[in-house]
Amino acid sequence: MMAGHRFHPEKAEKLLDPKRKEIIAPERAIEILQIGTQDVIVDLGAGNGYFTVPMAKKTKEKVYAVDVQQEMLEFLKTHAEKEQVDNIEYILEDVSNTSLPSRLADKGLMSFVFHEVDDHDAVLAEIQRVMKPNGKFLIIEWEAVESEMGPPLHERIPSQQLLEYMKTKHHNVEFVSFHPTVYGILLTY
Repeated sequence: MMAGHRFHPEKAEKLLDPKRKEIIAPERAIEILQIGTQDVIVDLGAGNGYFTVPMAKKTKEKVYAVDVQQEMLEFLKTHAEKEQVDNIEYILEDVSNTSLPSRLADKGLMSFVFHEVDDHDAVLAEIQRVMKPNGKFLIIEWEAVESEMGPPLHERIPSQQLLEYMKTKHHNVEFVSFHPTVYGILLTY
């Protein structure tokens, strides 16, 4: 699997485009993860907070927003301040090797980042390390079809391919369809 290019921060506004909600509403991810008020959450590759901020509103606990680009974390801070959300911790690190404590999170998310990662095994090992037993982690990706939004077709991972890969790495894997162009894979620990 080829790793794609990193998302450019100057396009960050696009990530909050209302049209995006028609494809995947953050509320749907929150529902699938069954986020509650006592959940500690990790968002790996948080970007500008399209999912981070709505998740942070659902819990009284901390949300750890990890991103490798300082500019994206700055967008996220601005977004969170506008929404009066103050339970987010901003972490400038690579998603495959964070300083987060082990068994930290009840719920976790990685949206539209997996296709950008070079070492999928390392990322999955990191997710497993930071998740609590019985935790739920949702990976959201672009289906390998042409669409107006998202990365070029050659950078996308077909859902069947990613699902098969996940099943070789993890025992509790569930496929989620959000939209013809977007899918999710839910891992339960």
